[in-house]
Amino acid sequence: MKKFIAYTSILALLIGCGKSSDKGELVGINGGKWHPEKPYGMALIPGGAFIMGKSDADLANVEDAPTKTVTVRSFYMDETEITNSEYRQFVEWVKDSTMRVRLAILADMSGQTAGAGDPKGKGKNAGSIGDFAFNDSDPEKMTAYDKYMYDNYYSIGTADDPYAGRKLNKKVKLIKDTKLYPDAYYAEVMDSMYLPIEASYNGLRTIDVDKLKFRYSWMDIQAAAKAKVGNRKNFIRTEEVKVYPDTTVWIKDFTYSYNEPMHNDYFWHKAYGDYPVVGVKWTQAKAFCAWRTLNKNTYIKSKKKGHDLINSFRLPTEAEWEYSARGGLESATYPWGGPYTKNDRGCFLANFKPNRGDYAADEALYTVEAKSYEPNGYNLYNMAGNVSEWTDSSYDPNAYEYVSSMNPNVQDYKNQRKVVRGGSWKDVSYMLQVSTRDHEYADSARSYIGFRTVQDYMGVQTTGNGKKK
Repeated sequence: MKKFIAYTSILALLIGCGKSSDKGELVGINGGKWHPEKPYGMALIPGGAFIMGKSDADLANVEDAPTKTVTVRSFYMDETEITNSEYRQFVEWVKDSTMRVRLAILADMSGQTAGAGDPKGKGKNAGSIGDFAFNDSDPEKMTAYDKYMYDNYYSIGTADDPYAGRKLNKKVKLIKDTKLYPDAYYAEVMDSMYLPIEASYNGLRTIDVDKLKFRYSWMDIQAAAKAKVGNRKNFIRTEEVKVYPDTTVWIKDFTYSYNEPMHNDYFWHKAYGDYPVVGVKWTQAKAFCAWRTLNKNTYIKSKKKGHDLINSFRLPTEAEWEYSARGGLESATYPWGGPYTKNDRGCFLANFKPNRGDYAADEALYTVEAKSYEPNGYNLYNMAGNVSEWTDSSYDPNAYEYVSSMNPNVQDYKNQRKVVRGGSWKDVSYMLQVSTRDHEYADSARSYIGFRTVQDYMGVQTTGNGKKK
C-alpha cells in the first residue's frame, strides 16, 4: 500500500494537473478571502501592551504582583461569566450522548439493527432499541470510506474504549415517557441512568450525575515542542471528566449557615438560568471549553464547511484576564477605574461584600445575573465581583519575575494551584482589584468561583494601543 501511494504521488508530479489558470506563475493557493466571525456572546479584545501588577500599595502585603510591562495578542472573550443555562446545555448534551451510547452498545451486544420505528430518519419515536444502533451496524448503508475505517479502526476500537470512533444515530428522538418505551432493552438502559429506587424519595427518581462524563483528547504542544524526538501520539492526552457541578458547595462552603435553597435550586431551576454557574472545578471548566469547540465544529461540518473550523475555546491566561479586566485603562484599581467602589450617585459598581456581615448593602445577597452592573471599556460584565473566575495559569507567587513579556503564562500541569481572578459576591473590595491574585486547587469547587472562555483571534492582528495610521 505504501509503495502504491508513493508511486501515485510521483506519477501525479510528472503528469501535472492539466489545464491551469495560473499560467505557470507562482500565485499561491486560492482559498478565498478570510472573514473572521465574532463568536456569539463574545467581545473582541484588541491585543496590546499594558502594565501588569499592582500599581497601588499592596495592602495585604502579599507582594506577588510587582509591576511588569507585558504584551498580549488579540482574542475574543465572553462578555459575561458562563451562566447556569449555558452550562446546562453542556450537561444535557453529555446526558443525551451517554444515553445514546448505552443504547447503541446494548443494541450491538444483542445483535439488533434498525427496525421500522424510524426508517427514514425523520426524528420520530423509535420502534425498538435497534433504531439506536451504531450507524455502521448495517454495512450495506456505509460509504466506501466509512467501511474502510470500520474494518481497520472502529471495529477494533482502542485499549481503553472498544467503541472508539463508532457513530451514533442521532436522528431518532430519545423517549423520556416511560409509557412509550419501545422494548425491555430500552427500559434497561434508561433505568441504568437513574439512581436506584432505594436512593429516591417523594416518588421522584433522579439522574445519577456520576454517569455524566465527558471524554476528550488534546495535544500537549508544550511537551511536544520541548522533546527532541518522540512520536506524536505520545503527546496526546485523554481526559474523562464528570461534568455535573457540585451543588453541595452552597452548604460545604459555609459552616452553621442555612443555604439549602441554593443547593436545591440554583443550578437547575430556570429562575437562575442567567446567573453564573458555580461549583465547577477547573477540570470541568476545561472540559466545557473542549465541548464548546466540538459543538461548534460539528455544526460547521454539518454545513460542509470543514475548512472553516474554528480555533479552540479555552480558559484565559492570567495576563489575558487582567488585560481584559482593565478595559483599556492604564494602572486603574478596578475595571471602572477607581479608586472607589461607588459611583457619583452613591451606588455600588459591583457585587461584593461592602461591609462586615452585610452582603445586601450592594443590593445583592448571593450572585446576580451575569449581565448586571455596567460593563467595562471592552464591554465585559462583572470582571470584578459576582464570582471569581478560573484562568488557565498555574499559581506561583514569583511568576512575574520570570515569565515572558510576550503572552506571559505559567502552565505547569504538576502544579494543582490555579489562578482565580476578580473576587466574588462574598469577598471584600481588595479581592475585586484587577491586579489582585488568588488561587484555588484544580480539583476544588466553590460557591463563589465560575469562569468565562476565550478564543484566539484569527487573521490580521488588531491592537488597542498601536500608532494610528
